[in-house]
Amino acid sequence: MVDSSETERTEALTEQQMKELEQHFDPEVRFRPLPPFLGWAAAGALFVLSCYHYYTAGFGIPQATTHRGLHLAFTLALAFVFFAPWGHSRTPRSGLLRPFGMPLYDWAFAIAGAVAALYVPWIFNDLAFRVGAPMPIDVFMGTVLIVVLIEATRRAMGWPLPVIAVLFIAYAYFGQSMPGVLTHPGASWDNIVNHLYLTSQGVYGTALGVISTYVFHFVLFGVLATRIGLGQLFIDLASSLAGRYAGGPAKVSVLSSAMLGSISGSSIANTVTTGSLTIPAMIRIGYPRHFAAAVEAASSTGGQITPPVMGAVAFLMIEYLGVPLTTILTAALVPAFMHFFGVLVQVHLEAKRRGLRGLTKEELPVAWTVFKAGWLTTLPLFVLVAVLLSGKTPYLAAFWGITSCLLVLVIQNFIRHDVRTAVRECVRETWDGFVVGAKYSLSVTAAAALVGVIIGIVTLTGVGFKIAYMVTSIAAGWAQDVSAALSFLPFEFMSVSALTLLFTLIMTAVVCVLMGCGIPTTANYLIMIAVAAPILGLLGVQPLVAHFFVFYYGVLADITPPVALAAYAAAGIAGANAFKAGNTAFRLGMGKALVPFVFAFSPSLLLVVDGFSWSEFFLASLGAMAGIWMLSAAFANWLFAPLRAYERVLMVIAAILLVAPDLYATLVGIVLVAPALLRQLPLIGRKVTAR
Repeated sequence: MVDSSETERTEALTEQQMKELEQHFDPEVRFRPLPPFLGWAAAGALFVLSCYHYYTAGFGIPQATTHRGLHLAFTLALAFVFFAPWGHSRTPRSGLLRPFGMPLYDWAFAIAGAVAALYVPWIFNDLAFRVGAPMPIDVFMGTVLIVVLIEATRRAMGWPLPVIAVLFIAYAYFGQSMPGVLTHPGASWDNIVNHLYLTSQGVYGTALGVISTYVFHFVLFGVLATRIGLGQLFIDLASSLAGRYAGGPAKVSVLSSAMLGSISGSSIANTVTTGSLTIPAMIRIGYPRHFAAAVEAASSTGGQITPPVMGAVAFLMIEYLGVPLTTILTAALVPAFMHFFGVLVQVHLEAKRRGLRGLTKEELPVAWTVFKAGWLTTLPLFVLVAVLLSGKTPYLAAFWGITSCLLVLVIQNFIRHDVRTAVRECVRETWDGFVVGAKYSLSVTAAAALVGVIIGIVTLTGVGFKIAYMVTSIAAGWAQDVSAALSFLPFEFMSVSALTLLFTLIMTAVVCVLMGCGIPTTANYLIMIAVAAPILGLLGVQPLVAHFFVFYYGVLADITPPVALAAYAAAGIAGANAFKAGNTAFRLGMGKALVPFVFAFSPSLLLVVDGFSWSEFFLASLGAMAGIWMLSAAFANWLFAPLRAYERVLMVIAAILLVAPDLYATLVGIVLVAPALLRQLPLIGRKVTAR
């Protein structure tokens, strides 16, 4: 258990401590210890799974249902090997009821899940004759798979997602008993299983397809890229570029998290990897412990929104939206910049307010020396991006990225060791990388398959459009009330339609954050896009904008108390109060909370939307940057010097007006902040400290 007391924790964590911390806060990597024989057998299965995906990425993927079934069968079998029923467990002993150290019920779950997952590919040629009229064996196998999926996801990720899945299934079955607009004719169990198991609308749908076709490969790439030293190169380069300035280690945290996030896509892994170095350094120069933890957590959540990897969501978007990956990556550029800009501004203002120094020349690495020593590790990333930009498939880009990682691994080992040792190290590190990469994919695959159940229920019952009708009706009512209340103004602040969209976005954002508090980002995105896309579509929001909106607010949950896992992991490193770190991280991530509203009203911020205009882009982007700066100043109580109470209030109001994509609102915002700016301009360059 990680102690949150104010201990003198100012040294970098060891690799073992980082691993323990990640496992403590991230249930997706909380693997149980295995006895030797079972451990080696399971590792061998993981290695085979990685080899299969590596081969198919480069030489062709089999028929979709077969490919997805194979991937799911491996995942379910191994999930019951690596995830204990109730969290952590000691290394088990073998016995009559525990063959090879694993309980009989786990063996039963593992075998049943694998068989049920392979059953649909096995009967694929006859599937056209069974859809709509399932045989008893089909219903039995489908029931087994659904039960096993629920249990596997519960073990890997906890209760929230399985409970949501069960509630959706109950909704489909008891439709006639539902109240009001939610009522529907209901479906028999045979029909539910038929839709979820035998069609491509359920378990074997888009979510599982994306995980098995794209995400697995990029997870493997990220693991191998980190192992060859690309992550450490990013941290060292960030230190050399930003460490010398006021509050240097905090700026290193922001910059290194942005760079590492481009290959990681995991908030907690990013937090632990970069935070083990940056958090102790922030504490040493004078940042409070909770603030140091919050900086790292807020920065690290940006990894999921930073191209080119972006976790799993970028690849889900290309399937749902039917657009090239380059379109998604281009659209993500400006919002990702806005997030890191917002965190960077706040750490800068906090450093100025506290009079904190940067790192000394002796504490800083030299950029050229760092790059000269590690430039080879950047080759896989350049190869990956080059293949992506050439228009090839994402999995082919991942294949060449992984191949480049293996090539760099070989070169590094033959430079460092003699031939025999180099060969041994290459084999060992390739084995470790392939095993770890596959192991990290287990939880996300189980979750994606179970989300397929939820999406299947949405398509079976049409509940998404029912919810869309309810939400838009409520928002329209609120908009009419607010418009009537503001009718005394000599000008129209916002039209009724704009207010309706605003209230709809607020409700959608709140639900995204609440859902994200219990389930991972990918699952949250999949559920919310099935429900929220119809809502926003009714109001004329472009599909790309709707997808990005729910995605960004799902990511925000990682730093939103009470379940701010990234912030809690950072607090564990800092020895800080976890809840205080979470609250501060949420404040630091306010840029990420504001920007989705900006591109919802000004889609040009995403660069590749229909009706793009440069004038709208510059107004929205410059207004957003100014608004983020003013809001950060109000929170920090510092612009160029301490602010007066009324100036802080005016800056909050001005920030909202500056972010609003309207020229009139922007001008009003500028007028509101002008007095504070004029008062403080003469203080620029002077040494001023907070009172």
